[in-house]
Amino acid sequence: MAGLNNEKCEACRRDSPSVTEEEVAQLKPEVPEWDLIYENGIPKLDRVFKFKDFQRALDFTNQLGALAEDQGHHPRLITEWGRVQVTWWTHKIRNLHRNDFVMASKTDYVYQSYETATQE
Repeated sequence: MAGLNNEKCEACRRDSPSVTEEEVAQLKPEVPEWDLIYENGIPKLDRVFKFKDFQRALDFTNQLGALAEDQGHHPRLITEWGRVQVTWWTHKIRNLHRNDFVMASKTDYVYQSYETATQE
């Protein structure tokens, strides 16, 4: 996870390459808690994060939103009481790109950092 977490997203265009099945097999173990889902034939990385209340879920959403804006790569975020569902895929190519795995790793890092800070 440390490797992907230290990468920066690269700008994508409509002709940017999707990850291959071999690349998915290599990258997926680096973000083991993420599910590989398909919606309308589009592969996506999806994970639900749990929190003690709405405020913590909202704070995490805002931290992740700031990171996404900084990286220029944006997820679907669904914030509810005690949970945030995060879904990564590359909209321009309607598929997964290495950026999605990078951002999943960064999301895990934000969550771990947030959970550590709120337990002190």
